Amino acid sequence: MDGPLTFYGETIGSRLLLGTAQYPSPQVLADAARASGAEILTVSLRRESGRLREGQDFWGLIQGLGVKVLPNTAGCHSVQEAVTTAQMAREVFGSSWLKLEVIGEADTLQPDVFGLVEAAKILTDDGFEVFPYTTTDLVVAERLLEAGCKVLMPWGAPIGTGMGLNDVYALRSLRAHFPEVPLVVDAGVGRPSHAAHAMELGYDAVLLNTAVAKAGDPVAMARAFGQAIEAGRAGFEAGCIEPRDMAAPSTPVFGRAFA
Repeated sequence: MDGPLTFYGETIGSRLLLGTAQYPSPQVLADAARASGAEILTVSLRRESGRLREGQDFWGLIQGLGVKVLPNTAGCHSVQEAVTTAQMAREVFGSSWLKLEVIGEADTLQPDVFGLVEAAKILTDDGFEVFPYTTTDLVVAERLLEAGCKVLMPWGAPIGTGMGLNDVYALRSLRAHFPEVPLVVDAGVGRPSHAAHAMELGYDAVLLNTAVAKAGDPVAMARAFGQAIEAGRAGFEAGCIEPRDMAAPSTPVFGRAFA
């Protein structure tokens, strides 16, 4: 997708979206968020936060960063659970944006794509602006768009694995089939090079959490990811050469001296 990054009519400067879980401390989270340059942070609603002081402190920290919040239905395994959590999140965070997860498989945390489409339709009809965490399946992508989603968030690899882009062919196909739809690689990104690769494929943004939160130095890693995403996007816009099977000399062979 050419031009500035836009989600549901709102222009975003940074193409890195950052999760907020698993950091060593709230201060490290805040420092990493600032170092990354991210303008959107994902936040999972925790049911106990309404009665615990730490939940209020966390929300205050996020507000102090001056970023856009993307509430998340992480951990939901059914349509009803996801819809209920989404409605609670809208009340808590005051946002119609929602990262929708409906998990269908425990070991890989693969989305339940049938439940995902059903929940997306219910929530968009209820006024939510849905960012669905999905697979790279083209038919599922089409169904999510028909359900009212205007952004798609296909996985690179299972959540938290750090494996990178497991199926580059599928990611390329998704980009080619939906050139005007904002596409965000979400999950499985473990290294800055993985993020750069996603951007070189023409993806609009990358969402990650574990790779920064669990790094030896989360702040330095957050900065590295921000730089990698900028470099990958610049490479895509400049026009990367296509790989080829045969060598191609970079210096002219015509006019060379022969013994």
